[in-house]
Amino acid sequence: MEILEYIKALIYGIVEGITEFLPISSTGHLILLEDWLPFKGVSDEFMEMFKVVIQLGAIMSVVVLYFNRLNPFAPKKTEKEKKYTWNVWFKVAVGCIPAVIFGLLLDDWFDANFYNKPTVAVMLVLYGIFFLILEKRNSGKTFAITRFSQMSYLCAAMIGLFQVLAMIPGTSRSGATILGAMLLGVSREVAAEYSFFMAIPIMFGASLLKVVKYVAEGMVLSGMEIGILIVAMISAFVVAVLAIRLLMNFIKGHDFKLFGVYRIVLGIIVLAIHFLVG
Repeated sequence: MEILEYIKALIYGIVEGITEFLPISSTGHLILLEDWLPFKGVSDEFMEMFKVVIQLGAIMSVVVLYFNRLNPFAPKKTEKEKKYTWNVWFKVAVGCIPAVIFGLLLDDWFDANFYNKPTVAVMLVLYGIFFLILEKRNSGKTFAITRFSQMSYLCAAMIGLFQVLAMIPGTSRSGATILGAMLLGVSREVAAEYSFFMAIPIMFGASLLKVVKYVAEGMVLSGMEIGILIVAMISAFVVAVLAIRLLMNFIKGHDFKLFGVYRIVLGIIVLAIHFLVG
């Protein structure tokens, strides 16, 4: 039976790896998957922690793929390149401030009131519509900000405020930040990469918070739970590496309409199943 649970963990990791950086909500997909493919022999507290910590596997793919670009101490970089790298990190830090504040204040409240299928479905549809409207508005237009160096700290902070919207599952952290960035005139490529970079401190912080709460509640991981977490994180990492590369290649010649349509279709299906089947 444990083998079956590890296979489920592999599936969870694949889903997380695909959805973490696409604007379609990884948390929303994990909530749906938990309902359709639940683990056996694990606690509810573990699942609450698992749905956040599994994302570290995917986040590590950003660290690996962009390590040289994000490393201000790389010996081969010129002083100008190091300064540019620090500038990127400072803007990431500014963008993360709103999420840190609201996350610490409202994390438990959002968990208690919004982690359910109807919320996920509604947010999938709503933001899918937002993407279609935004991309129609952007058709034929040129973005004002096509490089990180052109992004102001005020712009970074405003994108960070959009990221807070992702506290509602089904919204998508990457989706909210990309939408916000594009509304502010940031190109799709820069918006996507800024979303990747902000995920590093945000998800490390969110995972640490969940683990601390888990331990504070007196919970102890079983051997199977440790195995499930490791399998899921490794598979999420491998798949996320591929997903990031595919996404960045895709948006060089396409917009986000496809993701908007996917969100709307999935959201309608989830709502229909919820109200017809229960």
